[in-house]
Amino acid sequence: MTQAAISIGHYLNGQVSVPQTGRSQPVYNPATGAVTGHVALANAADVGVAVASAKAAFPAWSNLPPLRRARVMFKYLELLNANKDKLAHMITAEHGKVFTDAQGEVSRGIDIVEFACGIPQLLKGDFTDQVSTGIDNWTLRQPLGVVTGITPFNFPVMVPMWMFPVAIAAGNCFVLKPSPIDPSASIFMAELLKQAGLPDGVFSVVQGDKEAVDALLVHPDVMAISFVGSTPIANYIYETGAHHGKRVQALGGAKNHMVVMPDADLEQAVDALIGAGYGSAGERCMAISVAVLVGDVAEKLIPMLAARAKTLVIKDGENLDAEMGPIVTSIAHKRITGYIDLGVEEGAELLVDGRTFTGANAGSGCENGYWMGGTLFDHVTPDMRIYKEEIFGPVLGCVRVKDFAEAVDLINAHEFGNGVSCYTRDGHVAREFSRRIQVGMVGINVPIPVPMAWHGFGGWKKSLFGDMHAYGEEGVRFYTKQKSIMQRWPESIGKGAEFVMPTAK
Repeated sequence: MTQAAISIGHYLNGQVSVPQTGRSQPVYNPATGAVTGHVALANAADVGVAVASAKAAFPAWSNLPPLRRARVMFKYLELLNANKDKLAHMITAEHGKVFTDAQGEVSRGIDIVEFACGIPQLLKGDFTDQVSTGIDNWTLRQPLGVVTGITPFNFPVMVPMWMFPVAIAAGNCFVLKPSPIDPSASIFMAELLKQAGLPDGVFSVVQGDKEAVDALLVHPDVMAISFVGSTPIANYIYETGAHHGKRVQALGGAKNHMVVMPDADLEQAVDALIGAGYGSAGERCMAISVAVLVGDVAEKLIPMLAARAKTLVIKDGENLDAEMGPIVTSIAHKRITGYIDLGVEEGAELLVDGRTFTGANAGSGCENGYWMGGTLFDHVTPDMRIYKEEIFGPVLGCVRVKDFAEAVDLINAHEFGNGVSCYTRDGHVAREFSRRIQVGMVGINVPIPVPMAWHGFGGWKKSLFGDMHAYGEEGVRFYTKQKSIMQRWPESIGKGAEFVMPTAK
């Protein structure tokens, strides 16, 4: 352990709790490979403490008028804006993404908080006067109780903020289980919530691994679970949580395509593919990992793409000119390297080999970091594993197709349906693509079509398990339940029992 190493614990009952015994794992700086801390790993008892605290806080918090809950979120928004660079530095230090990208992550998370500040309007129900003679009918939305979020390493600030601001503003109490790879930001977000005036127990953090996840999945007082991660785990979360009677929203993996039509601006397309393919070292569920090149586009675009991939500025993310940082862990580095090896074995043409990059030119002290350059394959085919499987690294594969119809069929045949993009100047092609493609989030000349805070995020097919997307109005529906009330008064009630099904009169 280095001198700078710290102990990272849970956040329970409004304060940081660092267990003196129990399991833990090291936290690394991926740029240097150095251990910077140790994070506690919760067991079922720790989870029980968090859930009990949340359950105890729920009656008072849920009974507050929505406007008063919104005022806490407004104060939280103010604190986030004052500390957004501090959060971004935490992300870079433990995840490795470049600082400017981390700033963007924080900003997109803040967008959700701004949306949640409008909860008085978002919780408004419907009212019908005189739905039948002497009877009025209205609906209202009420919070579920204790809800939880299980979030991934690649967005340690933004993805939790997809969940807890809306959940808390709606009147729920929230237990966050972040990734143990980059856990520090979760504690800082909890501390800011307390500074904003959030009562103890309304927001808790339990650090941990599968043991903590399983405890949350089966806990009888947890009403709903939100998850973002790989498809196998998303399926496990969904099936286990649903089996135990919980509402589940589980966002899984992706294999995002970008179609480049012959009429596209090729320089813009190259910029889009480079940024969306290699930004954050490809460790995004919305990263473009397949370029679908239509007609003769490949002959013109691939040399441009290869030249640009070879000149990526790869450095410690604290350098403001860095375009790509390190891979998040040594395990992830080994897995991505294995996929590059596999692509060569499968017969794809390796144009740019990211395996040759080392940390020697990434910055002082980076020789032992988890470094890799951008990799570019051509002549990838749909039967190859590097096409079918999510690599989650800086690996871009080019698939050549003869026309638009073949491009659409190729994408629709894939088991994932998270994000997709099409670069074209043709309005008819854009409209047909948007309507016919079987993918949940579509960009036209937009490489990473992540919806804004009020629209909601979610894919199709094996990219989403559950019925509702994250954040936006669907997020409000996910974290609340509708109640319908019919009311009449004695003066309007006729004499005598009624034995038939009530109808409008």
